[in-house]
Amino acid sequence: MRAISVTMNVTLDGVVQGLGRPDEDTRGGFTHGGWGGRYQDEVLAEEMSRGMAKPGDMLFGRRTWEDFIGAWAGQTDGNPFTTHLNAATKYVASTTLDDAGKWQNSVLLQGEATKTVAELKATPGNDLSIIGSAALVRALHAAGLIDRYTLVVHPLTLGRGARLFDADAPLTEFDLTRSVATTKGVLITYYERRAEA
Repeated sequence: MRAISVTMNVTLDGVVQGLGRPDEDTRGGFTHGGWGGRYQDEVLAEEMSRGMAKPGDMLFGRRTWEDFIGAWAGQTDGNPFTTHLNAATKYVASTTLDDAGKWQNSVLLQGEATKTVAELKATPGNDLSIIGSAALVRALHAAGLIDRYTLVVHPLTLGRGARLFDADAPLTEFDLTRSVATTKGVLITYYERRAEA
């Protein structure tokens, strides 16, 4: 069985919307896009590179997959993240896509995400990692399918925006396995789902 790991950038008040660019995700009138840029440093880059060094496949929701296409698909800039993303098998959970041909090595999981991802997780193969895709993460978390979280906690509050978890998130316990503080005050925390008694 494959494990599913999530890497999510989050503010102190739980916002995960629009980390990278001002126009990344303006749904709901969100005007704070691009909040993560000022917190980049070598420590953060090294920790994120460590995760990319592990073999594995990627899992996306439709919206994040389409956003990543614009930034990463077909790029030849020598960036190790670009190389990793383009080479990895990318599974896209969607009820609206017809095919996943826009980005090399992409496979469409068409239908209800918790069902299609649970079926994929039960097959032999590489572990699966999710970057972003908050709606997908919330659904998979509620279904008990997430095994590990890497939360990259940024030292700011935004007061509005989509949160990582909502009121329907079930009680789930995790163990902190590691944490790293960056020079900019970001805390990178690694959590493993606690085995149920």
